[in-house]
Amino acid sequence: MAAASAAASAVSAISNHVAAGHLFAAIDALPAYSGSSLLPAELYASLLRLATSRRSLAAARRVASHLASSSSSSPSTSRSSTPTFLFNRAIESLAACGSLADARELFDAMPRRDGGSWNAIISAASRGGNPAEAFSLFSGMNSVGIRPKDVTLASVLACCAECLDLCGAQQLHCHIAKRDFQSNVILGTALVDVYGKCLLLADARRAFDGILQPNDISWNVIIRRYLVAGMGDMAVQMFFRMVWAGVRPLVYTVTHAILACRDNCALKEGRCIHNFVLRHGYEHHVHVRSAAVDMYAKCGNINAAQRLFNLAPMKDVVMSTSIVSGLAACGRIVDAKWVFDGMEQHNLVSWNAMLTGYVRSMDLTGALDLFQQMRQETRELDAVTLGSVLNACTGLFDLGKGEELHAFAFKCGLFSYPFLMNALVRMYSKCGCLRSAEQLLLSEMGSERDRYSWNSLISGYERHSMSEAALHALREMQSEAKPSQSTFSSALAACANIFLLKHGKQIHAYIIRNEYEVDDILRSALVDMYSKCRLFDYSTRVFELGLSQDVILWNSMIFGCAYNSKGDYGLELFDEMRKQGIRPDSVTFLGALVSCICEGHVGLGRSYFTLMTDEYSIVPRMEHYECMIELLGKHGYMVELEDFVDHMPFEPTTAMWLRIFDCCREYGNKKLGERAAQRINESKPLTPVRFVEPSPDYECSGSDDVDDSMSFC
Repeated sequence: MAAASAAASAVSAISNHVAAGHLFAAIDALPAYSGSSLLPAELYASLLRLATSRRSLAAARRVASHLASSSSSSPSTSRSSTPTFLFNRAIESLAACGSLADARELFDAMPRRDGGSWNAIISAASRGGNPAEAFSLFSGMNSVGIRPKDVTLASVLACCAECLDLCGAQQLHCHIAKRDFQSNVILGTALVDVYGKCLLLADARRAFDGILQPNDISWNVIIRRYLVAGMGDMAVQMFFRMVWAGVRPLVYTVTHAILACRDNCALKEGRCIHNFVLRHGYEHHVHVRSAAVDMYAKCGNINAAQRLFNLAPMKDVVMSTSIVSGLAACGRIVDAKWVFDGMEQHNLVSWNAMLTGYVRSMDLTGALDLFQQMRQETRELDAVTLGSVLNACTGLFDLGKGEELHAFAFKCGLFSYPFLMNALVRMYSKCGCLRSAEQLLLSEMGSERDRYSWNSLISGYERHSMSEAALHALREMQSEAKPSQSTFSSALAACANIFLLKHGKQIHAYIIRNEYEVDDILRSALVDMYSKCRLFDYSTRVFELGLSQDVILWNSMIFGCAYNSKGDYGLELFDEMRKQGIRPDSVTFLGALVSCICEGHVGLGRSYFTLMTDEYSIVPRMEHYECMIELLGKHGYMVELEDFVDHMPFEPTTAMWLRIFDCCREYGNKKLGERAAQRINESKPLTPVRFVEPSPDYECSGSDDVDDSMSFC
């Protein structure tokens, strides 16, 4: 009687501790229980649940140890009545607390096992990231004749999904079909997941359609798999089907659907889903709001993204990074920097978004300044960071800073990224350091070089007047990479630079023979090459292949007319492009002025110079002033030339004064000629000049005019 009373008292104490949530106090009271049988099963189950909720491995181990020792100390007649499910719960608790080894040890020591025992240990191995052991246990379960339940099969399918084991998944699918589990929602969802992760979306869809009543998790899995596979249109379609089926989406499902609209630039569908969010109370979830901000920003509706961002009560780093990226992408760098500076913390993505925005907006100095700020605030960077900064160095022709970044990338172990190596080749090529570009491309990149690498080198050769080297590089490139339109544009420009008509024709024939699309950039290069090689009929034919709104193509044709003494036709083209609503740029006006020089249209040239500033708000560059001096001086408009020089916003260069001096000597403008001679001599030339008025019988050779005109053109 005394022993029974003590046992009852111990059970009561343990129960009270469990009820109060005093886990270790209850466990410490376990030794006081010395009954001839186990504690009540409910009490063990409560202790294990409490240990699991606290993630206390020590508590789970002590409960499992007491359970095992109490069971083994029981008489052999009572061992058969020991609840196996308690061992199963202990296995689950040990695994949940992070010790798969303890769970396996208890499983191996169990006096007997049932299907729940196998399911518990297989699930533990699957969730513990040990798929090989899960597969091994599943085989053992089959070998002892225990038929797996749907939960067990789902656990093994999860292992297949983790390992991308398509063969194992297909074998399990056959097993499921034989057991008539095909319509089971748990197994159907697991099959959708494993096929989706293996990128067999057609099989995943068939598995989904085989589920009689898919639940919210099933819908979430198929939508996410479509999203991850890059099939955003299908993800959005399935989301709308889910809503029409009357299934309330999970928060993550809504997020996935919005991100699918972002990836597909499906602004209309994105707005519909956002309206659904507002109607059904999802807008308070930070993930949904962040996804909506990101969707609007990426789809180009930056104002909607900014309004949504401003209304958000909490702005996490993901949402802030999305709006920074969107603002920067559309050129609103000042607004992006304001949001960026207001962020409590910056991650690598936000830094990279700002850097990319600066580069896209051509604020290259701002990009370098931001990189310096980044280096002061964090040591974190990646190849994308260095690629953006290298692009800024390329645009600024800052070879010194580019070389520093090259060394830094090598030191940080980021040098092996192909796109970063391509950025280095482009930087060295554009900055004129062709030896370094060659060394990097030919010796260090090896199999990593692609057509972008070759394009950078060929373009660099062409830009720096190494046309023969550019054409040689094109031949080398063809043995390992397929040229692109950009490749041919650079090669044709190289042919134009040294008047290699034969090579230019061969490239044109190769383009036609291999059915390349002749886009506006390629047409411009062909027009330029044929024009400079004095095959004007060919350049006209290429230009007239089709209508185009591309101003560069029109510019090439206008300049081509000037090269071939067809200035009047060039001026007709200039008027025609304006009639078609094509806005001329500074290069277009330069071509028009050159045409006026060739044809002697002084008044028209003066009107174009005024039109450029008054109607199109284009600030004249040095070349435009040089053209006006040439136009007025060559054709003897000395009074107008002097007035033009007096009203220039800057002092003419020495080259300009030399041209003015020659014109004044030719047409007898003593005042302006002496002024020009003074300015030339102040620049300390090797041979000082002195203005002498021409004799009355002085005549200018017409051939000199032609030579001057052509050399200028």
